Amino acid sequence: MDRREFVRCTSVGLASYLVSSGGLARALGEPPGGQLECRSLGRTGHKSSVVALGGVVVKNEEQRVADQVVGEALDAGVNHVDVAPTYGDAELKLGHALRGRRDQVFLACKTAKRDKQGAAEELRNSLRRLQTEHFDLYQMHGLDKPEELQQALGPGGALEAFLEAREEGLIRFIGVTGHSPSNISDALDQFDFDTVMFPINFILQHHGYGQRLHEKANERCVGVIAIKPIAHRYRKAGEPQRCRKCWYKPFTTNHDIRLAMAYVLSQPITTAIPSGDIRLFRRSLAAAQHVRPLTREQIQAMDERAGSTEPLFSE
Repeated sequence: MDRREFVRCTSVGLASYLVSSGGLARALGEPPGGQLECRSLGRTGHKSSVVALGGVVVKNEEQRVADQVVGEALDAGVNHVDVAPTYGDAELKLGHALRGRRDQVFLACKTAKRDKQGAAEELRNSLRRLQTEHFDLYQMHGLDKPEELQQALGPGGALEAFLEAREEGLIRFIGVTGHSPSNISDALDQFDFDTVMFPINFILQHHGYGQRLHEKANERCVGVIAIKPIAHRYRKAGEPQRCRKCWYKPFTTNHDIRLAMAYVLSQPITTAIPSGDIRLFRRSLAAAQHVRPLTREQIQAMDERAGSTEPLFSE
């Protein structure tokens, strides 16, 4: 399937299905009680909420704010939480906020270490900071360079630490994350990862980014976790950074966020991790709770907007 065919199937072709059959309204309409829809995370047997809480949301926030945001998210039906030691104090903030509620979430963490010893040490440090005895998902973080892939999956690499930790019951599933679809695709060919995490939004997909990886993951029943769902474009020179936790310019209006989230959730993904900005996370969560069918006109307008926007990433 070439890029044009992929875009047709996931945009205009999708719009016809959504509008004529009400497919999105039925599949993604607001569940009873305002709870989020949950979808199977690949072959793990777990069903994750379609919005996951990313640790950046609580990074550098006062503990009372972190506790409040986490409580709001869990009460709304979020059951998938993702964090990494590179997110500053997020592990510590989440460890406190999840006290007494750890069993309500599928807790995912990551490591950017590529050697066995480094990965093993970082795993145990993260467990301690998050006040938990195990991670449901542990991921190779930002595996974007071929040489790092070779090291992580080779002799004495991080994968050996992952496999030993799984045998010890410290982790349940193994995933890989990054911004290089081709490198993650190569990783899938070398090891049977349970999940992949990479950027997915209507602008990136218009430009064909991640197409082959997305197809491969779905063919192999690998759980797909989307990041950057409401990312818009690069910030222009001199443009103020209004969202301090976003290096790019995100969509910020309720209208744009609703459209962007509706698009991402119409794709064959399991869950999406919105912006780390608290305000934008809350708006994205609300959008996911009240998804409405995209019309042909909206799809066309989004396609035109994507065509005139330089994507944040390329293959």
